[in-house]
Amino acid sequence: MRSPRLAIAAWALLAAAALAAAAQDVANMSGGLPGPLRQVAFDQRLGEPLPLDLTLVDESGTGVELGSFFGRRPVILVPVYYDCPMLCGMVLNGLTTSLRTLPFDAGSEFEIVAFSFDPRETPDQAAARKAAVVDRYGRPGAEAGWHFLTGDAAAIARLTAAIGFRYSYDAERDQFAHAAGLVLATADGRIARQFYGVEYAPRDLRLGLVEAAEGKIGGLVEQVLLYCFHYDPAVGRYSAFTLNLVRLGGVATLTALAIFLTVMLRRERRAGRRPAVAAAGPGTGPAGGAAG
Repeated sequence: MRSPRLAIAAWALLAAAALAAAAQDVANMSGGLPGPLRQVAFDQRLGEPLPLDLTLVDESGTGVELGSFFGRRPVILVPVYYDCPMLCGMVLNGLTTSLRTLPFDAGSEFEIVAFSFDPRETPDQAAARKAAVVDRYGRPGAEAGWHFLTGDAAAIARLTAAIGFRYSYDAERDQFAHAAGLVLATADGRIARQFYGVEYAPRDLRLGLVEAAEGKIGGLVEQVLLYCFHYDPAVGRYSAFTLNLVRLGGVATLTALAIFLTVMLRRERRAGRRPAVAAAGPGTGPAGGAAG
C-alpha cells in the first residue's frame, strides 16, 4: 500500500506541471493571436486635443467640420462601422440603453458623434443606422443630438489616431478587427474620458458628462457622486473613492449625532419647566395666600 505522503507528492508534481504548462501558454498567447488582432487596441489619450479642423461627411451627404459639433457642450465620440456584423451594433445599443436612464438629453446637455472608420461606407448607410438608433433612444428631438459621419481614409486615420483607436482590416472575412468603446470629450475638444466594452454603466456616463461639462450640467446629487467616485483610467470606469466615502460617512454620523443631542436637550428643558409651573398652582398667589 502506497504511503499517503507519496500520493500527495505525486499530485503536487502533476499540479505544478499543469501550472507551468498554463503559464507557458499565456506567455505564448500574444504570438498565437491571429494577425489582425495583434494590431487592435484602444490607447489612452486623456487630455489630448481632437482634430477639430477635420472635414467629414454627415448622414445627409453634407461636408462638415468635426469642430462644428463642439463649442457648446460635451461630445460623446463613438468609433464604429455601420456594416459591422455584431460588435458595433452592441456598442451603439449599450450606449443607447444607458443614456435612456439619464436625466440629460442628447442635443440639450451633450452631443453624440458616431463615425465610421471604414472609408468605403456612405452617407446612406450612416442615415439608416441613425434612424434605427434614434428610434431606439426614443426621446423627442433626439435626431438633432445624434450625428453619424463618414469620411475618406486620410480623415479617418487622423481621427482614430487622435483617440488611440487601433484596428485592422481582415481581407479574408471582409471585416474589421477592432476594439469596443467610446470617447467623452469636453466642449473645447479635449479627450476627458474613455470607456471600454459594449456596456456602459449609467453612473459612469453621468459622472463623465458632468466632469466634461466642468460642472455646468447636473446638480447636488452629481457633485456628491463625483466626491465619492473617481475615474480609473486603467479600467475606463468610475470606482468608489474609499477615503472620501469614509469622510462622508463620518460627516453624516456627526450630523446625525448633533441633531440627536439637540432634540434630547430641548426635551429635557421642556420637562424641567413643567414641575415649576405646577408648583405655582392655586393657593400660592396673593389672592390665594394662607390666612395668618
